[in-house]
Amino acid sequence: MSSTDQQPNLLVQPDHGVRHVNLPLEMKTSRAPSLGAEDHAAMRALNWARIALGVFFAINLGLHFNAQYAAQFASNARHAALAAGQPHWLGVWVDAVLRVMAAVGMSKAVALLFGIEALLTVGLLIGWGFPALAWVGLVYELFLWSVLGGLGGPYTSGATDPGTAIVYALGFALLLLLRAWQGAAWSNAPLRRPDRLRVRWAFWLFGLLWAFDAWWKWQPGFLQHFASYLTGAQAGQPAWIAEWIAVFIGLGHVIGMEHFAVLAALAETAIAAGLLLAPWLPELLRRAVLWGGLIYSLLLWSTAEGFGGPYGPGFTGNKGDVLGTTTVYALLFLFLLAAQSWLRRAPPPDEPPTTLPG
Repeated sequence: MSSTDQQPNLLVQPDHGVRHVNLPLEMKTSRAPSLGAEDHAAMRALNWARIALGVFFAINLGLHFNAQYAAQFASNARHAALAAGQPHWLGVWVDAVLRVMAAVGMSKAVALLFGIEALLTVGLLIGWGFPALAWVGLVYELFLWSVLGGLGGPYTSGATDPGTAIVYALGFALLLLLRAWQGAAWSNAPLRRPDRLRVRWAFWLFGLLWAFDAWWKWQPGFLQHFASYLTGAQAGQPAWIAEWIAVFIGLGHVIGMEHFAVLAALAETAIAAGLLLAPWLPELLRRAVLWGGLIYSLLLWSTAEGFGGPYGPGFTGNKGDVLGTTTVYALLFLFLLAAQSWLRRAPPPDEPPTTLPG
């Protein structure tokens, strides 16, 4: 063979991923900023956070495969939509969805939902199908939020948060904004640092969710009935969980339950403010906000949510979501902790995107 003959390129990666689709906030420059060790570390951390979200989905999927979950789907949806204080149009929407599902066959329709969840679970665990699969997850969770979660309502006195499915939807939004599939074995998307505007939106969207939660914590329905949230979380729980929650009930009696409630409201207000102002905070303070929010979320999960329980066949204490709501909040803090360094100005463009080093 002559020296001019072309040799095959043995370094070409197999094209087994899903073709990348540009998003509205993609960088418009022809060359991406150079990637340093910190960027690669952030991408690895985001991959682990994505895998953790996949584990959440896998556990929830196992619960949903219980026959009682499918049998209770329609009644749970109607109960959420027709609860006192819910808007009339929500009941009309849920009734229309259930009519379509009944026409298809309720068992077949629920099996289709299980199939979507299984697809999302596999995609999250191995990084396959992104960013398209993240859009599927976003739409699917918003659908569940409106049908099975009653939009998180009713938003009457005593409401505390907008429900669980909307938090999962936000998780998929963060996946899209932070490109949390980069470097996965099943993705052939080019590696590049997300634009600062996209990272800012990730913080702002999560901050708006916390601001919504904080607003409800300042309402009289929460401040004056804070003890009932903790005592209610003890119902049906194992003795060790009930005793753990009792520790905080006792602490509340010592300092005053209403003062305890004010402390919770202040904490959530501070977290919301920290997330919304994160692009302008010193990095040390920004990290403190994120770690504080993560620890506070886990504290809420272990007390007011009773570790997501009580657990039973096809149900949990959290509308069918086995791990609770604030555990997902904690996971989203991990996404932001991985990406927070990208709020700094990117280095100038250098070499084209590379592969993630081993």
